[in-house]
Amino acid sequence: MNQTNSIAGLDDRHRRTRLSEGYAAVFATVLIWSTPSLFMYYLNRYYDPWAQNFYRYFVACLAIAPLVFYRIRRGGPEIDLRAVGLCLLPCLPNVVHQVTQVMALFYMGPGVYTIFIRSSVIFTALLALAFFPEERFVIRQWTFQAGTLLGLIGAFGVIWFQTNVQSQERHIALPGLFIAFAASFCWALYGVLIKRPSAQLGSIRSFGLVSVTTSALLLPLTLAFGKIDTPLHAGADVNMILVISAVTCITLAHVLYYVAIRQIGVALAQALQLLCPAGAMGLSAWIFHERLTGLQLWSAAILLVGAFLAMRVKPIATAVTAENI
Repeated sequence: MNQTNSIAGLDDRHRRTRLSEGYAAVFATVLIWSTPSLFMYYLNRYYDPWAQNFYRYFVACLAIAPLVFYRIRRGGPEIDLRAVGLCLLPCLPNVVHQVTQVMALFYMGPGVYTIFIRSSVIFTALLALAFFPEERFVIRQWTFQAGTLLGLIGAFGVIWFQTNVQSQERHIALPGLFIAFAASFCWALYGVLIKRPSAQLGSIRSFGLVSVTTSALLLPLTLAFGKIDTPLHAGADVNMILVISAVTCITLAHVLYYVAIRQIGVALAQALQLLCPAGAMGLSAWIFHERLTGLQLWSAAILLVGAFLAMRVKPIATAVTAENI
């Protein structure tokens, strides 16, 4: 009897430890993922979208490399041409997302963008239904239908009622609207396509390959359309901010997010990511003096409610999607 109680006590302490680690990891992730749009908004003054994304991913690639080599030495799936091929397909929409999210910040503030990108939850669910036929039963659930409708209405309202930061017109310019939706859709597509490589290779290996491949794809684009020598002219302080944003928002946040998923589960870890817009809005209001109109606040509330409803019923294939790489 005493032995049984002792085992039960150890299990209870182990469970509490796991929960504590999981909550610590997820709240650290929320804090970190409240900042990417602020970093990118600031860096837009010095880096063009192509160069900014290439160097951010290149730094993230260097930061994740020690973890990748450590995992390889411990055994597990090999990183060969087949593994590279698995990661190539999701990297294509990832490249489009990375560039368009930076371009979108020329039309809207970082807080508005962070709220709007929550619409990727809706797009991810819809894409998963298309890619995984066995999960199409989800679309028949009223909570999913209501969440999708509310999420899309709220997403449109958040950016439509945004004053165009370039011309100060009442509504955002149509190119900005298109770019923002393209960024959200491509992020959702990446989230669905990365499921298979992540499951087969593991999170560290797959992200290591994604960072290498994404950097390789962005390099010729930067040479063609951007300014590859930007770091030489941006200044040491600006370059240091880029390095910090890459290491924290891309590499560290991914590691913490996967820890949170393992310790407290996907649903709760994903739900708590809905706190990111609040953190981003608070920081953006403090640093950049960004303010939302009343209509934007209502639209943001509708979007977050819709995303929450859709997320609660979406298939497991949509769950493991990282935010704001």
